[in-house]
Amino acid sequence: MTVSNDIAYAEELDAQDSCAHFRGRFLIEDEDLIYMDGNSLGRLPYESLSLSNDLVRQQWGSRLIRSWNEGWFTAPERIGAKIASLIGAQPDEVIVADSTSVNLFKLAVAALRFQAGRTQILTDDLNFPSDLYILQGAIDMLDKQHQLRVIPSADGIYGPVEELRARLNEQTALLTLSHTVFKSGYMYDMAALTEAAHTAGALVLWDLSHSVGSVPVDLNAANADLAIGCTYKYLNGGPGAPAFLYIRRDLQERLINPLTGWMGQQNLFGFDLKYEPATGLRRFLTGTPPVVSLSLIEPGVDLLREAGIEQLRAKSLRQSSYLIDLWKAELEPLGFTLKSPREQECRGSHVSLGHAEGLRIDLALINDMRVLPDFRAPDNIRLGITPLYTTYRDIHQTVQRLKQIVVERIYERYPTEAPIVT
Repeated sequence: MTVSNDIAYAEELDAQDSCAHFRGRFLIEDEDLIYMDGNSLGRLPYESLSLSNDLVRQQWGSRLIRSWNEGWFTAPERIGAKIASLIGAQPDEVIVADSTSVNLFKLAVAALRFQAGRTQILTDDLNFPSDLYILQGAIDMLDKQHQLRVIPSADGIYGPVEELRARLNEQTALLTLSHTVFKSGYMYDMAALTEAAHTAGALVLWDLSHSVGSVPVDLNAANADLAIGCTYKYLNGGPGAPAFLYIRRDLQERLINPLTGWMGQQNLFGFDLKYEPATGLRRFLTGTPPVVSLSLIEPGVDLLREAGIEQLRAKSLRQSSYLIDLWKAELEPLGFTLKSPREQECRGSHVSLGHAEGLRIDLALINDMRVLPDFRAPDNIRLGITPLYTTYRDIHQTVQRLKQIVVERIYERYPTEAPIVT
């Protein structure tokens, strides 16, 4: 891409953007606020506003308990089937339930029990820390019969692919990784690593939280076993919205949900005292779903399906390349480092920039420059590109304001202590 530092060039790119009209489908009350954190919390679709009123006033207020038979009960499968179309899965291979962490626990324990005799879990140090906490807890619950092997990345950006391949062996029960790494945005070759794990007899569990809705994913083509993901980032499902899980169809009847509950019971209104798992993915449900937050996932998923993930990915790559070109021209001379892959084929939809004063620069962006990014220790300023609503002008202005913060030393106004949420 030929880059120009001129704001007029960014506006020209926006004028040529075939996805630009989707921005008008979101609530944007302050056009002067630049939002670069859709990789943490997506914007609010207008359709979610009208749906929330209908959910509370009509479905709950007027229809009351009758609404369970008018769409509530089947929502986990219905919305799961729509998400499946974004990640290359069959409609009956994805269901919405619980949180990402709870789903990881359920699938990891199910996989480890299925892989009896194998004692190792393999992951990397780029994985989301919460995933590691869940795996540690699963090992404790299973009487410490397994070992967690965490393979380090050489540079904190790229996944340690060759080392992971070398560590796969007859003792590996489960390989579990973030498909797109939360700090650097590095994206694994799902098909290649899944095949390597299967050759060693291991199952694979992918965390799609930073992939779903931002990059094309094809679980079936990769013959992936298991996956989880959240819905409040690129899917724009709302803060703390329920997550989803994927189980390849041929594994569904062979895995056992460790958190058995009445929503996963074969005849849940028979109220038998003995648990009998439902057929298919419903066996991996546990308790009553949070209907309001669950239902509000659907409008964001519908928007992505309407736009088309391939078209959105093409825009995301153009925008991230534009951002990296601006970094090279404007920010690298000021001490900013690129902490995301340059290669498009292994870069997700956010770009991380490092700086020795990263935290204070982030605080200055938020409080003085009307830009909302996020910060990940020790020095990562993450700039999320959400092609449904991020503009080239947003990217240009963010870079210019980063430059101003450093040139004018505005960051010196801020302490080195991090706030609770960064």
